[in-house]
Order: sequence, then structure tokens, then C-alpha cells
Amino acid sequence: MQILLMGPPGAGKGTQAEFLVETYAIPHISTGDMFRKAQADGTELGLEAKRYMEAGDLVPDEVTIGIVRERLAEDDCKKGFLLDGFPRTVGQAEALKDILNDLDMQLDAALNIEVAEEELIKRLTGRRICKTCGATYHTVFNPPQTADVCDKDGGPLYQRKDDNEETAKNRLSVYAGQTQPLIDYYEKEGVLVRINGQQDVGQVTEDIKQALEARQ
Repeated sequence: MQILLMGPPGAGKGTQAEFLVETYAIPHISTGDMFRKAQADGTELGLEAKRYMEAGDLVPDEVTIGIVRERLAEDDCKKGFLLDGFPRTVGQAEALKDILNDLDMQLDAALNIEVAEEELIKRLTGRRICKTCGATYHTVFNPPQTADVCDKDGGPLYQRKDDNEETAKNRLSVYAGQTQPLIDYYEKEGVLVRINGQQDVGQVTEDIKQALEARQ
């Protein structure tokens, strides 16, 4: 299966990615992973990307797309892949389509995990972290036995500055602005699969499984 995974911050993509990688025995390919691998392998494009990143600049599309092409051409992608974090624009989506055509592949599904903004904000702002041991809790989904106190060592829990409501709303707004054109693109391509991410985690997984089985 050739799968693209999309979803806003807080949608639970990480959990579902683990399921997909294990179930279909395919590599989980994220933009960051691709850059790191290309740099570690010392490829020309990897070293070029490194120069931009070290200078604090955005890596140009042509370099990113070249690295994606190199990664998808590797042997472990022949039976499929899970792509996460690329494409981010319609231009990149068109480039991905060309890459897959050249490799005699096609995208089976663009999974979009959908969660209402109100629920996402609740998820994003509920995280609490222990100041002493770093253990992570959530006020709704994984609360400590005693409010604001770590179960493991009794240390105080705190909220990271970037977990506040204003920051969460901004992250979601930026994501929506960037992603809506991609959602429209893949809907026109006939591969978009909308997944209700507000359900129990197990049900989200089951819905994804059924949607992919219908496309095999």
C-alpha cells in the first residue's frame, strides 16, 4: 500500500502511523527522516539540504523533491510506504505524482484524520509535564492521580508555553490554511479518505483498516 497520512496537530497521527507500519510492513517516511538519512548517506542532495538547514533557510522544493525521489526509489518502498509530512503544497503533490509515475507506483489513499477544532484545542492544551523526571500526562486523557503532581516521583507538573490555547489556535489555523488545498487536490484525484478522528482510538484504527481494505 502506498499511503499518505494527513491530519492536524493533536489528531493522533502518530498512533495510527504505528498501526499502519506494523500492519502493512511498510516504512514510515517523514520529511525529517528523509533529510537525516540523505545527510547520513552523504548524498549530493542530502549535503545540499544540510547547507540550507545549517544556514537557517528553508530547503528549496527542488531539493526536497529530489530527496523524496531518492527515498521512494529504495528497495524497502517497493511493497509500499507511509508518507508523512510531504507533500505540503499542491506543487509538491504534483511532483509526488510524477515521481510515483516514474517508479511505476500510484498513491492508494490519502488518509485525512479529521477532528473538530474545539476537540483539538482540548487535546493540545491538556498536556502536563513533570519538571523533575519529564513524565507526560494529560488533564483529560491521562491525568495524574493527584492534580499537578507526578505519579512517579511527586514532582510538580507544568504546562509548556507552546501548549496554551492561543498558540494551539494559531498552529491549527496555519495547518488549515496550508492543508485545505491539498485536501481539495486529493479529493479530485479520487484518493482522499476522510477519517473521523474524534472516536475512540481503536475505532479510528478500525475505520482506517476498513477503508484501506476496500481499496486493495
